[in-house]
Amino acid sequence: MKNIITFVVLILSLNLHAQTPDQKLNQLGIQLPQISEALGSYVDMVQVENLVFLSGRGPLKADGKYITGKVGQDLSTEEGYQAARLSAINQLAILEQAFGSLDKIKRIVKVNGYVNTADSFTEQSKVINGFSDLLLEVFGEQGRHARTSVGVFTLPQNMAVEVEMKD
Repeated sequence: MKNIITFVVLILSLNLHAQTPDQKLNQLGIQLPQISEALGSYVDMVQVENLVFLSGRGPLKADGKYITGKVGQDLSTEEGYQAARLSAINQLAILEQAFGSLDKIKRIVKVNGYVNTADSFTEQSKVINGFSDLLLEVFGEQGRHARTSVGVFTLPQNMAVEVEMKD
């Protein structure tokens, strides 16, 4: 009987420590921004049955300006990482606006990251880790995803990164 009580107390304590994605964002001190309309002739999100496809988003700051420049020339790998992290925050804001809560997101499936890079830059995966790491912090194992990270010659408005996501 004592073992059963110990087991029940352990299970209850684990459940008390489980946090939702919304709680994790709050714990990280991240407040999701209001997202403006898409920049072109497309929508930010398309839902097909249980899958959601998000268009590419870049590192738009609160002042309405993007983090810009070529990583490996104008920006360091760490600055690119932070730009990718900000892109993740903006993508999460789209999901929150669409569904009312990130708690409704079951799984992140795929991330495609594009890094505006200097010719000789080869650390694209380290840059896009900024996006992936935030998803893992917020969603835990449900945030672990398949991913592509590539360097490109340029991005719209000279953004440092642009990332699209499927969940």
